[in-house]
This record gives sequence, structure tokens and C-alpha cells, in this order.
Amino acid sequence: MTSNPSTNWTLYPDNHQAWNSMLADCAKAERSIVLEQFIFTADELGNRLINICAERAKAGVRVRFLWDAAGSFTFWGSGIIDELENKGIELVFWRTLAPSYLKMPNIRSWFLRNHRRTLVIDSHIGYTGSICINDSMKNWRDTNVRLEGDVATDMESSFDRMWERSKKIRPLTKHFITRNNEFRYVTNSPGPGRKHIYKELLHAIRKSERSIYMTAPYFVPTLRLAHSLKLAAKRDVSVNILIPEKSDHFALDLGARSFFNTLLEAGVHIFLYHGNIIHGKTIVIDGKWSSVGSMNLDSISLLYNFEANIITTDSEFAKTLTSHFERDIKESKEVSLKEWHNRFFIDKIPEILIKLVRKFL
Repeated sequence: MTSNPSTNWTLYPDNHQAWNSMLADCAKAERSIVLEQFIFTADELGNRLINICAERAKAGVRVRFLWDAAGSFTFWGSGIIDELENKGIELVFWRTLAPSYLKMPNIRSWFLRNHRRTLVIDSHIGYTGSICINDSMKNWRDTNVRLEGDVATDMESSFDRMWERSKKIRPLTKHFITRNNEFRYVTNSPGPGRKHIYKELLHAIRKSERSIYMTAPYFVPTLRLAHSLKLAAKRDVSVNILIPEKSDHFALDLGARSFFNTLLEAGVHIFLYHGNIIHGKTIVIDGKWSSVGSMNLDSISLLYNFEANIITTDSEFAKTLTSHFERDIKESKEVSLKEWHNRFFIDKIPEILIKLVRKFL
């Protein structure tokens, strides 16, 4: 664990470590547990978490779960809400899918999802990152962070607003200003003036002077983001992007590759991770601005979904994330511009076609 005057933090590059820490902290809760998740599955891990939370609920701890209806669709139409209520746990789904889910999907069903992953215990310990509650992802390469301090209180306040919005109590308020300037819980929401992570990321890239390290499972950037990265590389900033060689979404892999030519020609370094799926969502810029959270570097996350990241200027935090990146590229292969250009034309056709729809990926 590392600390600064107001925040203690621990980064977990391993899901097993993160899950064990989360379960241990939940088991010690005295007042409250809130969990905001995109994917929750009632497998071994999910049931362990439910059982621990049920035990704490019996002891008088208030437990609230907020799950996205699309990400946790396996529960849709089940009696899970009543089952958890009988255990003393409150559950609300974010943006239900019916009736369009059963008929013709619309934008409401597939966009505007709550993609955030937040766990807060006793308003003082907070977790966020790329983690999902799903045993099938236990060997994925995720990055998650545990924080103690005022920022955890801010995380819970942000959860409360999403909880109230889900229950249609009142609309989301405007951007929440955190009290901790070094560790901030920053949100991204659809709608004008609410894409705060995206705005801060673009600003940090444009001001970059030395280096950019980006890890993302899905990299289909907006044209503005891609242009900012190319300009940074052209002014001799070392721009490094790490993505999976093969993710769990083939269309997104094609979307990423449709940007390779223009990025490589600008001098961007692209690495393909050869291990298990790399699912972490981290950014370090100039060794002094860094981010970890739920936001992917694709149009859906950047523009259309609800996301939340920790953004910090803590230099030790940035140093640790950079060391993770350097370790990960040892299990990766850098894409060569010459080799990329020299592929057979038939291999390039899917990447050409995906450009027609990539702004919706």
C-alpha cells in the first residue's frame, strides 16, 4: 500500500488479489456497502460476495447493488431482486431492456449503459477499475485500485446519484466536484457538457511533452482522440498503445486495426498483448497524470455510456502503472509499419469495411 497525505492506495494487476481484497473488506463492513457493476454473475465469486453481504446485512449494514440490465442480462426476468431482498440486500437494475430487448433493440437498450464498476465500504474504502464479478474472467489481465480516504466518500456520493436516477427519484446533478485534488473520481456521461473524463484526457494528451502509455481492451477512438495522439507523436512524444492481440469482441478488434495505418505512420507505437485478454483501462502521461477505471478507448465508452475513472497527479501512482505497462509489453509484440503495409490485400478488406460503422463501436 502506498499513501499520500490524504489517500492510501493499492493497485492490483491481478484479479485474484483484487477479488480477495474486496471480499475481505466487505466482510469487515460496519455501516454500508455499495456495489455498482456492469457484469455480475451468480457463479462461485458472485455467490461468495452475495453471501458475505447478506451476513453483513443481518448485522445491520445497509447493502445496495446497482447492476446494469444489459451487462448482467442473465438475471433479467429472474427473481433475483426478491431473493436478495430476503437476504437484506437492495438491488436496482440500470435501464431495463424490455420491451425493446425482446423485440427490436433501440439505442436505449444498447447505448447509455452504466459501465461503471464501483465498490465502497463504510464510505471510506473504495474500489474501481476494469474488474467484473465473473469467474470466467479470473485470468484476464485487469487493473484495479483500492483507495482509502475522502475520494471513497466521493465515489459513494456518485453512486447515490446513479442509484436515485435508477429509481427515478431525481435526475443526475451536474458534474460532481471532488474534494481531493490529487485523487479525483471523475465521471463520463452521455449528453452535452458531461464527458469529463474524455475532456480531461484530450487536454492531457494535447499538453503532453514526453510520453503516453495507454492500455485498453477495446481501442476504437473517436477521430478527435486519434488526431490528438497523432499530433503528440509528430511532436516527438513517445506514444505507446497496448491492446489485446485478440479480445472477446471481434468487431472491436477490426475497428482497432482500421486505425493502425494512420497511427503507425505518425510514429505511434502499438503493441499486441499475447497473454490472456488484457482488460485493464489505464493511461499515464508524462509520468505525472494517470487514470484507471472503467472507460474503454472506444466511441461507446467515450461518448455514449456512463463511466467513472480515478484521475490522479500522484507521481508514485503513475510510476507503478508505468511499471505494469513495461511488464506487459514483454508479453506483447510491437506492430511494424512495414509488415502492416505488406499484408495481403484480402486481409485488409474487413478493416476497410468496418470504417463504415466504427463510430458506433
